[in-house]
Amino acid sequence: MLRTLYAKLALGLLVLLIAVGAIYTAINLTITDNYIRQLNQEINRHLARNLVADRNLVEEGRLNEEALKETFSLYMSINPSIEIYLLDKAGRILSYSADPAKIKRKSVSLAPIRAFLRMEDPYPLLGDDPRSHDRQKAFSVTEIPGKATPEGYLYVVLRGEQYDAAESVARTSYLLRMSGWAMAASLGFGLLAGLVVFHLLTGRLRGLTQRMEGFAKQTIKQEANEVGDFPSGDEVQALAFTFDRMADRIRQQIDLLQEQDALRRRLVAQVSHDLRTPLASMQGYLESLQMKKDSLSEEEREEFLRIALRQGQRLGQMLAELFELASLEARESQPQPEPFALPELIHDAVEKHRLKAESEGVSLCLTVSPDTPFAFGDIGMTERVLDNLLDNAIQHTPSKGTITVNASTEDGWATVSICDSGPGMTAEHLSQIFDPFYRGDSANKAGQHAGLGLAIAKRIMDMQNGSITAANAGTGSGAIFSFRLPLVPTNADRDPLRSPV
Repeated sequence: MLRTLYAKLALGLLVLLIAVGAIYTAINLTITDNYIRQLNQEINRHLARNLVADRNLVEEGRLNEEALKETFSLYMSINPSIEIYLLDKAGRILSYSADPAKIKRKSVSLAPIRAFLRMEDPYPLLGDDPRSHDRQKAFSVTEIPGKATPEGYLYVVLRGEQYDAAESVARTSYLLRMSGWAMAASLGFGLLAGLVVFHLLTGRLRGLTQRMEGFAKQTIKQEANEVGDFPSGDEVQALAFTFDRMADRIRQQIDLLQEQDALRRRLVAQVSHDLRTPLASMQGYLESLQMKKDSLSEEEREEFLRIALRQGQRLGQMLAELFELASLEARESQPQPEPFALPELIHDAVEKHRLKAESEGVSLCLTVSPDTPFAFGDIGMTERVLDNLLDNAIQHTPSKGTITVNASTEDGWATVSICDSGPGMTAEHLSQIFDPFYRGDSANKAGQHAGLGLAIAKRIMDMQNGSITAANAGTGSGAIFSFRLPLVPTNADRDPLRSPV
């Protein structure tokens, strides 16, 4: 199939050379034929006049019939390529030297004859061929003088029937053969030279196309399944397709950079605000402690130090979360997925937060089957997601509330859900809940977190090819946060060294 530019150019060159050869042959044959006619007519211009004069066809002003017959017979033997006709003054054929069975005309046109006699028009002058209704041939003609006026014309066709037959044989046996070989050799040489030139000209284009395709495969990793789907065309189409796709990708990157720049500005402003609050609080209590250290009681000094330490811990936690999110966004921390027992991980995470939940008057309930199949993911990152979701649920669940953690499996996926009994979220909060630094005003402990926990959880699940969602359990029934991870296929026998693929 002609899918490359080189093949299309080669086919175009072949068709062009064949067309040029055919046109050249037709033109050459036409010019050659006209040249031979002109040359033949120029050489034999006075042939008819000489016949009349040399053969004594006119005696005492009358046509010598016997001499005319002898002339027909003699010249048909000496020069069989000509045909001699006797015409009256109206152009009607009276006598001839050709085969009577092949004469098709009873008369010939006098216009070319008169033009020939005047010698005004350039050669070749073509006159009617008596052996054909529409063919014309080069001729020689002269008037046959009479006593008072000419009696008629001696009309000599210079290329008669035998000449045509001989020419046809000569052309088919030699001329056409030689012309055909000459044309074939010329076309072959031209085609070979053209193919070499086209190969040299398209080489750089092929190289450029391959480099652009390689660059596209390296840079557009998320489109790895579509990288090889190039159009079934030549290098120019593939190059245009690759360029358009890369241009789209560049536009997407520019839009993403603009979006990230706007997000960076917003984050810088928000980070500055969120870090300023605990820092100012800690600084204020320490300054008060320094200024009033002599007037404060031991209990007041301990309280000031305890508050400053708590604000310092809060500041340190915010900075740690900020650095963690930055590391995830920069892909410095990459997941290391492996099969692991999901029920055990959930149980450990719940037990780790149980003391904090009890201190807030919140109950933790765990409903996870120990027979849940192995999940496939990064254990440390998944534990981090559980910690953030449990910490968020504890912060938004009022005293004497309940947090329920359960796990289920369906269609090769494990789903972990954490449902609290808090006030739930509005539609506006649901649409922004995973944005960095976003804190819903429904939190009964607002201001104690930086709004990065859920953003970190979302980024971790995206990196593990999983998903995380948030929804309301019902009106006034709290919120449900769920995340999904792929299960290890049962034929892996829960071997932690085998992948789920």
